[in-house]
Amino acid sequence: MGQVHLILGGARSGKSSLAEQRAKNLNLPVTYIATAQALDVEMEHRIALHQQGRPTQWQTVESPLLLAKAIDLLVEKSKVNTSENNSNKGQCIIIDCLTLWVTNCLCQQDLSYFLQQKQQLLKALINSQQYEKIHIILVSNEVGHGIVPMGDLSREFVDQSGWLHQTIAEIANSVDFVMAGIPLKLKVEQI
Repeated sequence: MGQVHLILGGARSGKSSLAEQRAKNLNLPVTYIATAQALDVEMEHRIALHQQGRPTQWQTVESPLLLAKAIDLLVEKSKVNTSENNSNKGQCIIIDCLTLWVTNCLCQQDLSYFLQQKQQLLKALINSQQYEKIHIILVSNEVGHGIVPMGDLSREFVDQSGWLHQTIAEIANSVDFVMAGIPLKLKVEQI
C-alpha cells in the first residue's frame, strides 16, 4: 500500500526540512511539487533558497493550481516505469506547500474552484495509496492557532485550510506537527 504523510507546522518551524529528510531516508527517486509562484523579488529569493537546498537529482514540478493532475501524472509515470522495469523502487513525491496551493486556488474565480480542486486532490491521494511504491509527503502551515482574521478572504483561507488538513489527516498514514524543528507525532504509521 502507498503512503501519504502530512507534515504541519508554523512558519519556519522546520516542516520542509523534515519532509526532505524523510524523502532522503526512503532512498527513492524524489519529485518535488512546488506550489509557490515567484510574483515578487522576495518570493523569487525564497524559492531560490529552497531549490539550492535540494539534491540535484531530485526532479521539480511546478504546480501552483492543478495539484491533483500533477500527482496523477507522476503516479501514472511511476506505474509504467515499475511495470517496465521490476528493479524500479518506486518514488517519493514531496508537495510543498499546501498553504500556498490553497491561497492560489482561493484567489482564482470563486470558492467553487478551490472545492473542485480539493476533491480532485483528495481523490488523487487516495488513488496513490493503491500503489505500494508511491510515497507522498505533504507540507502545510497550521494556521488555526491564531485569532480569527478580520477579512472575508482571510477567514475563508483559515477555514478551508483547517478542513483540508482534517480531511488529509484522516486518510494519511501518518501526521507530524513540527515546532522549533522538532516533529511531534500526531498519527503514527511508519513510511
